[in-house]
Amino acid sequence: MTLDGKVALVTGGARGIGAAICERLSRDGAAVAFTYIQSHDKARALVDSISVDGGRARAICGDVGEPADVAATIRQTLDAFGRIDILINNAALQLSGAVESYSLDKFDRMLSVNIRGLFLMTQEALRHMSAGARIINVGSISSDYMPVADHAIYAMTKGAVASLTRGLARDLGPRGITVNNVQPGRIETELLMSAIGPLADKIKAGVALQRFGDVSEVAALVSFLAGPDGSFITGANLRVDGGASA
Repeated sequence: MTLDGKVALVTGGARGIGAAICERLSRDGAAVAFTYIQSHDKARALVDSISVDGGRARAICGDVGEPADVAATIRQTLDAFGRIDILINNAALQLSGAVESYSLDKFDRMLSVNIRGLFLMTQEALRHMSAGARIINVGSISSDYMPVADHAIYAMTKGAVASLTRGLARDLGPRGITVNNVQPGRIETELLMSAIGPLADKIKAGVALQRFGDVSEVAALVSFLAGPDGSFITGANLRVDGGASA
């Protein structure tokens, strides 16, 4: 159990890739706190599932784009587990639309969760992290590979995640804290399937492995980066995309 004794905080952890990350980190020995907003039943079910398997988990309802919610999330994580060793910035929105008709409300909401939320959570968590800690952002290959229209704003936010990852790696390297960005490609989640709709077969055909990825395959890379074998990797943007962007 490579993460035995560690405490991980995962944003947007109740479903999809986030839930798979929580399950994998728990299986590898970490206590896991995770945030959610609306998926209360899924959050409760995930906590129960991890507990049944002998793990420790805490679900925290909160919006990563709101400073008060972020502060409360950190406080509740510390109250429950006493420390934070691993931060997984996974929470994200994907709101598609043509640029000429894209509303400012949608634009601001995307930035609030995908960029502002990642910054706020990182800033607050760092006050409680020491040498050996890990920050792992969940970006997207859409930051530099976009085969379909109407996702420009989403791609912009994920490009910012990639850039921030590199900058943070430089800033935090002297403290012994690594920062990396896992970039999923076409992973079969509710978020992806609702976004691509009738284009699913066309997009699958563009993946070198000719299939969509599984959430567990993203979680495996996250766990590797969080563990001792990932100690000399920082500032990296690592794709898990089955060759979609090859």
